[in-house]
Amino acid sequence: MFKKIYYLIQAVFIYSFFFIGRILGIKISRKIFSFIFLKLGPLFKSKKIIKKNLKIYSQDISDFDEKRIINGMWKNFGMTFIEYIHLDKLRRFSTIDINGEKNLENLIKSNKPVIFVSGHFSNFELMSMAITKKQIPLATIYRPLNNLFLNPFMEHLRKKFICKNQIKKGINGVRDAIEFIKKNHSIALMIDQRVSEGEKINFFGKPAFTTTLPAQLSLKYDLGIIPVFIERINDERFKIQFHEEINPKNFKNKIELTKKLNEILEKMIIKNPTQWIWSHNRWK
Repeated sequence: MFKKIYYLIQAVFIYSFFFIGRILGIKISRKIFSFIFLKLGPLFKSKKIIKKNLKIYSQDISDFDEKRIINGMWKNFGMTFIEYIHLDKLRRFSTIDINGEKNLENLIKSNKPVIFVSGHFSNFELMSMAITKKQIPLATIYRPLNNLFLNPFMEHLRKKFICKNQIKKGINGVRDAIEFIKKNHSIALMIDQRVSEGEKINFFGKPAFTTTLPAQLSLKYDLGIIPVFIERINDERFKIQFHEEINPKNFKNKIELTKKLNEILEKMIIKNPTQWIWSHNRWK
């Protein structure tokens, strides 16, 4: 009962913020909520997790770099949060520079599904949005929010403006993903967070439970894997990099392929650490 009341209060606050953000418009609300998250973020209980994660990322990280990364993360978090209520505008008017567009063109010509993998960078939702705008059949795997008052609305936004085919994470989700693959749909999922059913594979030199689902699907159905990275250039501009397709035939097993994906993810984080969500307890 207490948890429901907590989720209700949380939802009321978030819906209120969304309402305010919608009235203010995307430009002003980005500036306001990046400032709010910058000031309030350090008060959250995730502060210790963030610092612990940064020490794993770089044992000799300076106080200056630690502060720069944390501040950048919270500012980006605030903008990403309020951008949910402006997804309609982002789909129609967002300025996204795409690198590696040839890799998407090759995919369209081949008429064969692939697996897109990435992490929680910048406004990560825009990656799937960019793929669907290219008319590539896609289904995305996601983890539903714990908040039962908020999750239906967020699902509605994702289905309407990002990707209509949303797959809930879990056993049933794997079955759904396979059905979409058989219907010639590509699959998109995040691989940067801890999963209890994963394998312990090094991530920044320390073992972390990592999903092997992309590797399993890739090896079983002979699907290429395309890593994707998004970066916020400024308040209004993004850059998405579609990497070259990884051929599963070059790997002996799911562990070897997953190690490769973790290495690619590490390079993405190193490129711009302010844009990754460090508050997740990745090495629990």
